Amino acid sequence: MNPVAKALWFIESHFAGDITLDDIAQCGCVSRFHLSRAFEAATGQPVMRYVRARRLSEAARRLARGAPDILAVAVDAGYGSHEAFTRAFREQFGITPEALRAQGHVDHLVLMEPIRMDETLMTNLEPPRFVAGEPLLIAGFSERYHCESSSCIPAQWQRFVPRIGTVPGQVGHVAYGVCYNADDAGNFDYLCGVEVRDFSALPADMGRVRIPSQRYAVFAHREHVSSIRRTWNTIWNAWLPKSGHTPADAPNFERYGEQFNSTTGMGGVEIWLPLKG
Repeated sequence: MNPVAKALWFIESHFAGDITLDDIAQCGCVSRFHLSRAFEAATGQPVMRYVRARRLSEAARRLARGAPDILAVAVDAGYGSHEAFTRAFREQFGITPEALRAQGHVDHLVLMEPIRMDETLMTNLEPPRFVAGEPLLIAGFSERYHCESSSCIPAQWQRFVPRIGTVPGQVGHVAYGVCYNADDAGNFDYLCGVEVRDFSALPADMGRVRIPSQRYAVFAHREHVSSIRRTWNTIWNAWLPKSGHTPADAPNFERYGEQFNSTTGMGGVEIWLPLKG
């Protein structure tokens, strides 16, 4: 069973209690870093946001059934005060707990139902090659995303592609999509850029990231670039748990070689996953 399937079972079995990201990762037999990346690849949302949404959804059902004590519902949902619960509830559903109880139904709420693993998000993965990567300096356009807003990344590339070939100090014609500064809440920086000799002559509108020397597993994604999430999901939830390798908390990146066609999205991409050791 992959780590996300184990995590989903654990969450459904324990979310009424005080569970942490470390508890869920331990159940999946992986690190919290591994679980965070795997869960987002498989579900499109952070682990603890899912836990919060499941708790609030069950609280909403109890309130709609007329639960008399809102504070008791709040405590069961993991909140220490009526005020904190009301704030989170209104943020999730756009309605207060009192108003929902008076309404008596959840017909118009978007509840978080239990996620079932979608095996169509898996693909046939070619064995990777292992590379001792040299240090890289990458410059381009950088944006901060949440995993739920990452659908805007193609538009970021659309803005950057016309600049390829004109970046000061550019080395070669390979483009890179670098994911870095990720946190447990599902936020991350994504830089679409090219390799440069140094950062000294870059214009003010360009971001930059230093990638240290690192050992990588390099995977080929040969399908259309729009399906790259399936390859990432297969790496995190199928290949890694069986591989005996541990992911490093370091930038990972997509490498778009000269054969990649930015107009059609075809030509293949390499995924470089940093490994410990």
